[in-house]
Amino acid sequence: MKEPIKIVLFDDNARIRDSLALLFSTHEGFEWQGAYRDATEVMDIMDIYNPDVVLMDIDMPGINGIEAVRAIKKRYPEQVIMMLTTFDDNDRIFDAICAGAMGYIIKSKSLAYLINAVKEAHEGGSPMSPSVARKVLQLLQQKNAPADKEAFHLTDREREVLNHLVNGKAYKMIAADMKLSYDTVHSHIKNIYKKLHVNSVGEAVSFAIRQKL
Repeated sequence: MKEPIKIVLFDDNARIRDSLALLFSTHEGFEWQGAYRDATEVMDIMDIYNPDVVLMDIDMPGINGIEAVRAIKKRYPEQVIMMLTTFDDNDRIFDAICAGAMGYIIKSKSLAYLINAVKEAHEGGSPMSPSVARKVLQLLQQKNAPADKEAFHLTDREREVLNHLVNGKAYKMIAADMKLSYDTVHSHIKNIYKKLHVNSVGEAVSFAIRQKL
């Protein structure tokens, strides 16, 4: 039997905190560890609970969600963090991904959508609401001069895998789309990490966006 996915939420909206507490504490496969109205004590909470997935709002009193993501990733580089917010402007999306967020979901999405997004993030994907995914692609397609892609020595397969990661796909989905085994995809991703000098999917995605790979 699989271990439940442990979740912590940071959000200043009491209604959101209450509804998600009810959702995840009663839904099989999840362990609800708590909800907090701000992220001022985020590192203490992380040290105590060691969650599998952190759900993070952006606009909160004290430090904002993007600053909290940076703090978490500095101490816990592998921590899975998913933004859950009302904001979908380019600056916040870009800043959140560059800070290390591995997913970005708009609060207007359904609870069923959120459950699947949390599962996907936990399995190695980078779930994004469709409107956010479009904006990420637009950021990649901006007319600024791209970096010398050859400088990173990525193979065609590795570039294809990286593109799937940027589009928010989990390892299993990438394997199915590319007709490869899960282990082969995992090997490609390890090579991508090594060549780009990153340590996580979130870092690889933010690097690809910054460098327009």
